[in-house]
Amino acid sequence: SSSPPHLGADPPHPAAAMPLNVACRALALACVSLAGAKRHFRAVDEHVQKLAHASGNADANVHAQAHAHAGAAKTRTSHSIALKRQLYRSGQTHRLGSKAALRIVHKTAYYGKLEIGTPRQVFTVVFDTGSGNLMLPSTFCQSRACTMHRRFDRKASATAEDYEADGRPSRKGAPRDQITVTFGTGEISGVFMQDDVCIGNLCTNMRFVGATEETDDPFTSFNFDGVLGLALSQMAQGPEFSIMDRLVSSEALKRPLFSVFLSDSDTESSEITFGDIKDERMASEMFWVPVSQPTGYWQVRIEDVTINNKRQSLCTNCQVAVDTGTSQLAGPTHVINDLAQRLNVKPDCSNYHDLPDLGFVMGQHVLNLKPQDYVDKGSQGCEVSLMPLDVPPPNGPLFIFGDPFLRKYYTAYDRENNRIGFAVASHTDLSMQESSTLLVSLNGPGTVRQGLEPKDPAEAAAAESLLARPGS
Repeated sequence: SSSPPHLGADPPHPAAAMPLNVACRALALACVSLAGAKRHFRAVDEHVQKLAHASGNADANVHAQAHAHAGAAKTRTSHSIALKRQLYRSGQTHRLGSKAALRIVHKTAYYGKLEIGTPRQVFTVVFDTGSGNLMLPSTFCQSRACTMHRRFDRKASATAEDYEADGRPSRKGAPRDQITVTFGTGEISGVFMQDDVCIGNLCTNMRFVGATEETDDPFTSFNFDGVLGLALSQMAQGPEFSIMDRLVSSEALKRPLFSVFLSDSDTESSEITFGDIKDERMASEMFWVPVSQPTGYWQVRIEDVTINNKRQSLCTNCQVAVDTGTSQLAGPTHVINDLAQRLNVKPDCSNYHDLPDLGFVMGQHVLNLKPQDYVDKGSQGCEVSLMPLDVPPPNGPLFIFGDPFLRKYYTAYDRENNRIGFAVASHTDLSMQESSTLLVSLNGPGTVRQGLEPKDPAEAAAAESLLARPGS
């Protein structure tokens, strides 16, 4: 069985400049298979790396200050980026007893605009909470996967600088250190650069990876150019690579967080907001859960799994990583197999409309998914769509919540307090009755803080049941 990348190995230490083995995802979506990401740096002595890293970081701070926008007011602000949606199909091998069958899985990618350099060069990226670095094709790359996308022209930017793996500025004409990342079905190689990066009116000076080579598979399948990692700092190559760390430390943001709203249709827009939370995107109160492990992933503890709000005692000390860059759901093999039996999804879809809610207990709340969220329903029949993913303690057992979960729930990622906020997402086609079954409180009835006030008693009653008490 395949499983979402990112999550199979410890993330790189921020100060590491030596060869490392980590796990990675193909720009957040390509294949949801576990892949070892190898990082290989050339011609850098280990002892020299350690000595140079400290001075390199000091140099980076000087360069960043030198590139600060002259005369810009120190005003804390927020900015929202509209996200486009790409639908695509991917073949995955499923085991059917002793036989293997290829099944077509429908996936979704969300991406938005980013600007780099002076003058600014425009790119589209996946805003990915499951990785830590910005990675873009560069004009050094002549691979088809690069040339079919926009490429960063380092020579066209007056503020661009070149760096080595250990933080030293590159010497003109000298061989460059190179990072190579192996994905499930492909590979990217690149060099380290630094330049001004802007999300709307939010700008900072940071380091990123400019790709020098990309394989056709899977990168020619994507509409977007690259990926902007929004994981915690442990997942970044260094503090200079984390855009959130840079924005927070420079006090550029109104609030030290970002929030994500994903639409499930073309009738409403998806967006990511840096520096604020939008009340109009929520159909319930937001509640907060602390990050549970210092892995660099936005992961929290879940206390159990529920079926129709009844605890199943299946996963009493599991973790879940909330990943905006993957289009699927995954979980521990033994839990998925047990759930498949209890849910009893008929292969011919005959009981599809009678299937229960599948929920996850976080803190004092149950977050529910509907059958359309956890069942893969197509011309070949129906089956539970959660993929096997086995991560040992202390980081696991681990679930991964991708787009199906994120379309149901509006999420916020608080960098200063290391916590994740969850609220029912307010979609245009979401009825009060349906929203009342999604987020359930273990503390009994609660209040609803919606911009959408129910206009009749029936709708008001449905809203009050939003935080109804689940069964034991």
